[in-house]
Amino acid sequence: DGLARSDASSFSIGNKGYLVCGYDGKNCLSDLWEYDMDRDSWTQKANFPGTARNSAVAMTVDSKGYFGTGYDRVNRLNDFWEYDPATNTWTQKADFPGTARYGAVAFGVSGKAYIGCGDDGNYLKDFYRFNPNAAAGKQWEIVNGFGGYKRWYGTAFVIDDVAYVCCGQNNNTLVDDLWKFDGDNWTQLRDIANTNSDDDYDDDYAIARLGTVSFVIDGRGYIATGTRSGVTSDYWVYDPGEDLWYGDSDDDYTPLTSVHNVSSGGSSRAYAVSFSTGKRGFVLTGASGTSYFDDVYELLPYEQEDVD
Repeated sequence: DGLARSDASSFSIGNKGYLVCGYDGKNCLSDLWEYDMDRDSWTQKANFPGTARNSAVAMTVDSKGYFGTGYDRVNRLNDFWEYDPATNTWTQKADFPGTARYGAVAFGVSGKAYIGCGDDGNYLKDFYRFNPNAAAGKQWEIVNGFGGYKRWYGTAFVIDDVAYVCCGQNNNTLVDDLWKFDGDNWTQLRDIANTNSDDDYDDDYAIARLGTVSFVIDGRGYIATGTRSGVTSDYWVYDPGEDLWYGDSDDDYTPLTSVHNVSSGGSSRAYAVSFSTGKRGFVLTGASGTSYFDDVYELLPYEQEDVD
């Protein structure tokens, strides 16, 4: 029943997905909605009590949602909040210590929340760690070692408590690096585009983009939708054991030679959000030009499409 929107934020706890804030084409929003993935039903929850905004980040740590940064159409923001679904309450936490920004990247690993990159008037590549169990005044610390490009509107997914960061844009150029972070160390992986190396992908691989979403199904990472030269509806699959991307998730895992489109008539879009249980993945909301969406799609990666 909520408004169609883009640039919202999302986090998942168990079989519930949470959609918060965003932009409907006229106004920033502050509502919070809970999606029951088993029942395919929505329930409105306590509105976010801070400034309405879009392009914020959200992540899950120890069965609670965390939300912060963003843009209220005038100012970049650096406040940080905790949502407890057990009590349906929001609590403001210590402000994010980096510069106020939007279009950042975030994830939760090993009981801690991480925020980095984004735009504060310039593109950024710094990362910070939030420990919800640390003493007041000591919950935030800077995390060094990320050697990737500066970026905004990148994405991150977590497999076996390891985060993978990719995509986004730096100075009007789509970035093509891929990094993983295990809570202690950053490691660069194969680039996601043709960078004239024996260890990257050929020109058929159109993985690099911004405003994409990511989720995990059965130990593999998925990115879907986003914008390159225009909005897209394709998805790509990452196998961390092989450090390889595929466009199709059947048992043979044949590398893609053409775009694999989202089925069932899903519109191309960017700045959507995603939910994931680790076994199921959903894509919802987003925008294409001046069109804003409120539909929800679940990817069923093992079902075969009929191809003419």
